[in-house]
Amino acid sequence: MKKINITIAGALGRMGKILVKRISKNKNLKLFSLTDLKPGKTINGIKIQKNNLEAFKKSDVIIDFSRPKSSLEILNYAKKLKKRVVIGTTGFTKQQNNLIKKYSKKIAIFKSGNMSLGINLLEYIVSILSKKIPNNYHIGINDNHHSKKIDYPSGTALMLANAVSKGKDKNLESIKGKVFLNKKGNLQKNKINFFITRKGNTVGKHSVFFNNKIENIELKHTAFSRELFADGALNSAIWISKKNKGLFNMQDMIGLK
Repeated sequence: MKKINITIAGALGRMGKILVKRISKNKNLKLFSLTDLKPGKTINGIKIQKNNLEAFKKSDVIIDFSRPKSSLEILNYAKKLKKRVVIGTTGFTKQQNNLIKKYSKKIAIFKSGNMSLGINLLEYIVSILSKKIPNNYHIGINDNHHSKKIDYPSGTALMLANAVSKGKDKNLESIKGKVFLNKKGNLQKNKINFFITRKGNTVGKHSVFFNNKIENIELKHTAFSRELFADGALNSAIWISKKNKGLFNMQDMIGLK
């Protein structure tokens, strides 16, 4: 199998640095170029550039862990060059997500708020459980990340919330409840409540719980290393390299749809 040329966008970020290390252990992939908002530094003999046509020209797949504004810039270049893109960036607005859908009509895009197998299996199970849980149960999502994570609820928490709303056959916006950041709060009835923690160096801890006065049902996932997300993104790059256009996610890749 010919090696797949990879560009990592957001190369100086937490995930970018880990992707650079992990890619060397994957026999199917070759690191071709690196981009970041802060260009100039050289890593593994590759000079970091700002996003530009030349950086992406000979790449097969662009793996993007940057910021929403940068992601859309990358998609614009990818569309011109007919490149495939893996998006691990989170924090997109509704309008930005609609733009991503538009781009996917021209190129192949793999987008996931969390690249781990476990979270995506949890998402699948939550949607099934949510369908069966009576409406008189309170619903909460715990979303725990390191103190430097900007967006909240996280992409992972929103994935899980969407799974709950899918099970209830409702639009997420109609049942999205209160958001509590670094504090406790009372559950809002018939809504999905978010309990956000942004402290320390936590990689990622998430849970979805359903409770009433007599029982509590809770499904949990804990990530111990960001290598988990990096390996998921690299496997996604291999998978998407065979697609021409469309918007895909982990559930497509692992056959849960």
